[in-house]
Amino acid sequence: MNDDAYTTLRVSYEDGTARVTLDNPPVNVLDVAMMADLRHLLTTLKDDDSVRLIVFDSADPEFFIAHVDMSLVDAPDAFDELAADLPDGVNVFQALGELLRQQPQVTIVKLAGMARGGGAEFVTAADMAFAAIGPTGIGHIEALMGIVPGGGGTQYLANRIGRNRALEAVLGADLYDAETAERYGWINRAVPADELDSFVDRLARNITALPEGVIAAAKRAIAPEDLAEGLLREHDAWAGQIVRPAAEHVIRGGLAHGAQTPHGERDLENLLRALPG
Repeated sequence: MNDDAYTTLRVSYEDGTARVTLDNPPVNVLDVAMMADLRHLLTTLKDDDSVRLIVFDSADPEFFIAHVDMSLVDAPDAFDELAADLPDGVNVFQALGELLRQQPQVTIVKLAGMARGGGAEFVTAADMAFAAIGPTGIGHIEALMGIVPGGGGTQYLANRIGRNRALEAVLGADLYDAETAERYGWINRAVPADELDSFVDRLARNITALPEGVIAAAKRAIAPEDLAEGLLREHDAWAGQIVRPAAEHVIRGGLAHGAQTPHGERDLENLLRALPG
């Protein structure tokens, strides 16, 4: 069965698994439409007992989720509708990550391509992530824009890989390959690119075939950590930086020099570092 209710997602269902393919050309930016689609999907599936597992992948072999849409610098009110019904204590970006972290189904990211910024936050919020060796790159570029991660990334990353490596990733602002991400504990496992589909498919079949109640019991026993205080600290840090002129200068400069185009996104870190001061 396929679900045609979304503009930036392709959704199909089979044997207890929802397969969600992110499809928001040209580089899968996390814009208002994709964020709305993901929130609607996760909220809808939350009460669907027929779905036991959700697998996320991308229609674009180069980009999983590029990052949050940088053009929103010119649309400060774009998220007003999404922000109208937020849970207490989180901003609109954090709300997506928390929705994913609290999802009753098992959530798996099949990562092949680049995931930066908000894309990296999405990967880290999922229960599990498996990455293709070679095409995968994951990283936080926010510092190069004069800001810090503001969608849960600081908390998810420190929780996953430790404070010291989280500081390295956030302040170093480099792109990490699959093997390094695995070694750091950012992802579950780096898998040869030609084996990624079969590996995740086998794991999904094994999980959905478990006896009734096992998934819920495991997720109840291995619960996500309460990050409420850290998310508030993160939001304050992000909000204090995003209003500074340096952030707007870099974001506009990045867009003018090719950010959010396939060519510019392939080496976005150096594109941003090379911008005139």
